[in-house]
This record gives sequence, structure tokens and C-alpha cells, in this order.
Amino acid sequence: MTCRTSPLNWLDALYNSVRETPGGVEAAAAFLAQRRGKSMHPETLRAKLRGLEGESVTLQIAELLTEWMQEQTGGNERALVWLQSLVARFGMAADVVPPAPEGGWSDEIGAIQMKLLEITSRVGKLSGTAVDAIADSTITNAEAEQMIAEIRALRTMANRLERNVARAAAKGRAVR
Repeated sequence: MTCRTSPLNWLDALYNSVRETPGGVEAAAAFLAQRRGKSMHPETLRAKLRGLEGESVTLQIAELLTEWMQEQTGGNERALVWLQSLVARFGMAADVVPPAPEGGWSDEIGAIQMKLLEITSRVGKLSGTAVDAIADSTITNAEAEQMIAEIRALRTMANRLERNVARAAAKGRAVR
């Protein structure tokens, strides 16, 4: 039987991320057993991640799973999706902002211009997705997932833009 999960729920997002990581729930259970010194059957972990009655994920397990996912190839962003869903539940936002190049960009003004164009493009994508989603006066989980992905990408780009602006201003002060 297929289990439907929503990326809007932090536990579902954690479960999806673990399943999508190479090795999935089985490898995650093995990692937890190694790190905690207590064995955990993959089906026990699966039950916890699905939030079945009487089962729950502790913060320690969520942290360890996040660490495990970050260690896997391409797992860094996937590892933090659950945390974004959790903080959104409480009216907050958390964004994954990739590191800047060492020493920043040689042309910070050019980098600012490129980011502004990227933001404009993403706003267009978000608007198109939203118009399609609300055409029937309802937003499905799949439509919400698409919109949230664009919103998060916009916030990340805005954080990167802020970093460029601060560096450009700092370089301008250093010249004077």
C-alpha cells in the first residue's frame, strides 16, 4: 500500500528525505544503530517516520538522520527540507544559502544584477504556478509543493543578493 505524504508536514518531509537518500530507510536505520549503539529495525524507523500510533521521532533521531543525509552525495538540501517545514509551522523561515566564492565575486555589481534577474525570473515562475493552482479556487498538495519550492528559491536568492550588496558596499568603503 502506498503511503501519501505531504511536504508541508515536517515528519512527512523527513520521511520523504530519508527515503530519497541513497540506501533509504534501511541505511538510515543502520547509521542510527552505529551512532547510538542501539539497534533499530528499519521497519521500526519507518513506523516512527510515518508517525504511526505509539511511534515518534525524537529530536536526537531527527538530528542524526539530518547528519546522515548531509553526508550522502547530494543530500545537503534534502536533509534540511524537514526543518524548513517545521519552522514554517511556527511562522518562521529557514533557508539553505550556499557559500559565496572565496573572497566574494570580482564584480559584485555584476553579481547583483544577475541575482536581480534571477529573482525576477523566479517571481514569474511563482506567479505562473500560482495562477494555475488557484484557477479552480483550491490548492492541492502538489501545487503547494511547487509554489513552496519557488518561494524558498526566491528567499535563498534574496539572501544571496543581500550578501552581495553588503560585500559591494564594504568594497566601496575600502576604496575611499
